[in-house]
Amino acid sequence: MNSISVRALLVRGMIAGVIAGALALAVAYFLGESQVDAAIALEEAHSHAAHGGGAEEEELVSRTMQATGGLATALLVFGVAAGGIASLVVAYVLGRIGSFGPRATAALIAGAALLTVYVVPFLKYPANPPAVGNPDTIGKRTTLFFLMVALSLLLAVAAVIIGKRLAPALGNWNATIAAAAGFVVLIGLAYAFLPSFDEVGEDFPASLLWKFRLSTLAVQTAFWTGFGLIFGYLAERLFASAPRADAPRAATPVG
Repeated sequence: MNSISVRALLVRGMIAGVIAGALALAVAYFLGESQVDAAIALEEAHSHAAHGGGAEEEELVSRTMQATGGLATALLVFGVAAGGIASLVVAYVLGRIGSFGPRATAALIAGAALLTVYVVPFLKYPANPPAVGNPDTIGKRTTLFFLMVALSLLLAVAAVIIGKRLAPALGNWNATIAAAAGFVVLIGLAYAFLPSFDEVGEDFPASLLWKFRLSTLAVQTAFWTGFGLIFGYLAERLFASAPRADAPRAATPVG
C-alpha cells in the first residue's frame, strides 16, 4: 500500500461518505423528523401550561431550517469525516485481518463501526427526543456516551489482536468466538458499573420514545450500510485498475 493508494482510498472514502450521508439524510427526514416534531409539540405544550400561556420565545433558528439545512449539513459533514477515517482504517487493515479483498474489508469495517461507534454506546445511553432528559445532566450524559464509544473501540481493537494471537493455538473459529465473548463480557461490565439515567417523564408516550430511538438507529444503519457497499465497490475498482506490483515491466530500449 503506497501513499498514492492511500490518498486514492481516502478520496473515495470521502465520496462514499457523502453519498451515504445523503442516504442517511433521507432516512432521518422521512422517519425521524416526524418523531422530533411530535416531541417538540409535547415540550411546547408543557411549557405553555407551566407558564400560564405566556408569550413564546422567538426561535433563533426556525424549525424548518433545523429539519432541512441544519440536518443536511450535519449528516453530510459527518459523512465526509466518518468516510475519510473509515477509509484510512480500511487502508491499514487490508490484508492484515485475513485474506479479504477490498470489498469484504470495507463491509467488515463498516459493520464494526456501526457496532462499536453506535450500537454498543446506544444500548447503554440511547438517544432522547426533545422533552426527555434533565438539562442539568446533559454534560455528564454526553461525556459518558463518548467514554462508552472510546471504550467500545478500544475493546474491539483488543479483541481483534487477541483473536489473531489465539488463532494458531485454537483455530480461527474458536479464537474468534473467544475474542468476541471477551468483548461482550467486558462491555457488560462497563454497562454494570457506569452510571445510568432514567429521565423519561411518566407522561411522555412510550411509543413515541420507541419510534424516535428506532429512527436514530435506522439513520446510523443506513449510513454505515451505504458506506460499506459504496466504498467497497469504489475500492475494489481502484485495486482492479491499479498495475500489479509483480507485473513484468517492458524493457527500455537502449540507445
